[in-house]
Amino acid sequence: MKRFWTSASGYWRAPNAGLARALTGLLLSIALLQLLVQYSLNLWNRGFFDAIGRRDGVALLEQTLLFVPLAASSVALAVAAVWGRMTMQRRWRAWLSEYVLHRWMTDDRWKRLQFVDGEHENPEFRIAEDVRIATDAPVDLAVGFLTSLLTAVTFIHVLWTVGGSMSFELEGGLLIVPGYLVVGALAYSVAVNGGIMLIARKLTAVIESRNRTEARLRAAAGRLRESAEGPAAVTSDSAVQRRGITEALHQVISAWRALCNQLMRVTIVSSANSLLAPVVGLALAVPQYLAGELSLGELAQASAAFVLVSGAFNWISDNYPRLADWTSSAHRVAHLLLSLDQVDRDRGQPVAPVGSSNERGSKATP
Repeated sequence: MKRFWTSASGYWRAPNAGLARALTGLLLSIALLQLLVQYSLNLWNRGFFDAIGRRDGVALLEQTLLFVPLAASSVALAVAAVWGRMTMQRRWRAWLSEYVLHRWMTDDRWKRLQFVDGEHENPEFRIAEDVRIATDAPVDLAVGFLTSLLTAVTFIHVLWTVGGSMSFELEGGLLIVPGYLVVGALAYSVAVNGGIMLIARKLTAVIESRNRTEARLRAAAGRLRESAEGPAAVTSDSAVQRRGITEALHQVISAWRALCNQLMRVTIVSSANSLLAPVVGLALAVPQYLAGELSLGELAQASAAFVLVSGAFNWISDNYPRLADWTSSAHRVAHLLLSLDQVDRDRGQPVAPVGSSNERGSKATP
């Protein structure tokens, strides 16, 4: 991973990295504005249901009119976020692909690579596919993590303020739990994340195995095609290679079966969470509503905030398959770069740092 980030982070350190930094700032600004709109919608939720509870038609009309600009702002920011993420992903992929291609194709490294030990088979697939995943996923994951962090901080305050404390009688004494809705959201999220980690702990290894078998299948098919096009194709060799393709295909199917089993386990937890989170939030807040300590609007606000906080805490479980997929692709790109580094060392050449004149990727394609 260190080798991958040493090269990939050059996108922000290259001489023409001004746009990369500007896009990063834009995504941060959009995330903050989306949080502001989300907080406003949470307050709107409280006002709307309080108006229903009072049967106040005028207030309901005011809340309905207020919803229109909030909804429009939310949609506009969502569209801007898609543009910002995909623009950064496209440009980062172009930069990193140019860099890896330059290293692979320059000084006949692509020929010398076959004499170096290491995991570097099918380099063209790593450049075409693994670089795409390795640059797409970090942008989505980083934006999602930042949004979750800001959401958790903001709406923990809402839960703490609205929910207040809960008192329990225990053996003649009185136990007061301050911010009990926050405690409940944290406990619920620990259970969800723990379940994901427990039942899908092999997901990263399974995805890496899937990618390796897919690469071997492509390599085996490529060798068969090259032997058939050669001037001295041998029938017996072709038969052996065809058997190799069949074996590689069986390995691919087996890897996909293992991946299916892991993803089904993840789906059990994630689907149950999407159904249970709103119910658990309501169940925790209803006792105070029945005791007259919460209005209907505060009940709706607390329930919505509980879903947002638990969703923010569940960022790891929600993104666990994507994290595993990204880790696998980043490893494959890094292994190729490490093998190219070894080619230079075997020739007695120092490995040039990222951004030097002979190793810098060309300007990213707009």
